[in-house]
Amino acid sequence: MLHLIDSLRYQLPCSNHEIAEIIAAAITAADPGVAVKRVMKRKGSLLQIGDSDFDLRKVGRVFVIAFGKAAIPMTQATYEILSDAIEAGVVITKHIDYSSELDTRFKLFQGGHPIPDEGSLRGTQAVLSLATDLHKDDLVICLVSGGGSALFTMPREGVAIDDLQVIIRRLLECGATISEINTIRKHLDLVKGGGLAKLVSPARVATLILSDVVGSPMEIIASGPTVPDPSTFADAWKVLERYSLLEVTPMGILRTLQNGLAGDLPETAKPGERIFIDVENVIVADNRLSAMASLRAASQRGYHAMLLSTFIQGEARIVGQIMAGVLREITASGHPVPRPGCVIAGGETTVTVTGKGIGGRNLETGLGSVRELAGLKNVLLVSLASDGEDGPTDAAGAAVTGDTFAISQRLGLNIDQFLLNNDSYHFFEQAGGIIRCGPTGTNVNDLVFLFAY
Repeated sequence: MLHLIDSLRYQLPCSNHEIAEIIAAAITAADPGVAVKRVMKRKGSLLQIGDSDFDLRKVGRVFVIAFGKAAIPMTQATYEILSDAIEAGVVITKHIDYSSELDTRFKLFQGGHPIPDEGSLRGTQAVLSLATDLHKDDLVICLVSGGGSALFTMPREGVAIDDLQVIIRRLLECGATISEINTIRKHLDLVKGGGLAKLVSPARVATLILSDVVGSPMEIIASGPTVPDPSTFADAWKVLERYSLLEVTPMGILRTLQNGLAGDLPETAKPGERIFIDVENVIVADNRLSAMASLRAASQRGYHAMLLSTFIQGEARIVGQIMAGVLREITASGHPVPRPGCVIAGGETTVTVTGKGIGGRNLETGLGSVRELAGLKNVLLVSLASDGEDGPTDAAGAAVTGDTFAISQRLGLNIDQFLLNNDSYHFFEQAGGIIRCGPTGTNVNDLVFLFAY
């Protein structure tokens, strides 16, 4: 946490060091290892995971399957609790920190995100191999975190990985929501939409989930590999229609969805199916947990603090304008909180890509706020990706003050042109305000912090 605080103190365009501590509190609260240990407890041979109890003397073998950006720290925490009881495991993640070694019982794979790649396939195949010889008295512990949909991938027969990459990229570019994207994924993939629960049956399953989806719907997070799926092939088809993508969708994908609509392919696992009787799914951390941690940190430092919402969605630049409007209201009327004030919001915006620039949700949220904040004194807006990675950039997000607009004007930067080209990264690179902290090892969506000090 000290590294993160120091990094933020150095980069934030204000001298108020307490602000860095308030922001860092959100990331620290979502520490994957701490989150796992909150819900997984062991006392001798008795293991408790959420509401489920396991007597390890009566459990056959214990296997660990971990995938997502936080797979390594979640696995390390699980190993610290269970160590000798673990038979084997597979870990698939985006960033491999070779300074954090795993026990030799774990096979470690690096996959692609947000677009799946061959590494994703290799890791998932290792999971399928592990699942071929499971028994009723075995226990499978699944550790799921943000990025799991791309990192844990096994396309249905007839769907090539290249085709899957094409459609996911197009869905991301057109501004589809994560729920819509994952509805498509679930119907093109064998391990999503309860597919993993099917594959490891008849073993008992306990899944610990670090949520990166607004509202934490478990059937959406990482495409719900051990969760019943209420969506259908018809829903997936409607997503393609909604964004006018049918004509540019690869034929293998269209054929698969059409076969599903015709009843020639099995649907995803549905609520009420027997395979879920011995499956426990537990949320271990989410956006609200992080937001509340920052809220407490702000209150402890004398700020009038308020949680606005953890359900913020919509076009990033518009959200930025609205968030700036809240700051303007604070400075004008002292509402919804007086100075020194801190308002926190969480969620996940979308960016409809029309240009060829570089940016991410949080950078574009920040850019959308610049003009609205112009001239305000002692205010700061910070939009931050909790995983430290905003889109395909090395930035975690952006910080905007009342001076950012004037700085951009002196530099001859045209905000509208940068927005049109979706080039928020290069705007902040020139005007100042980019926040870089590197991968945080967790992922609980995005956070927006509004300060009037």
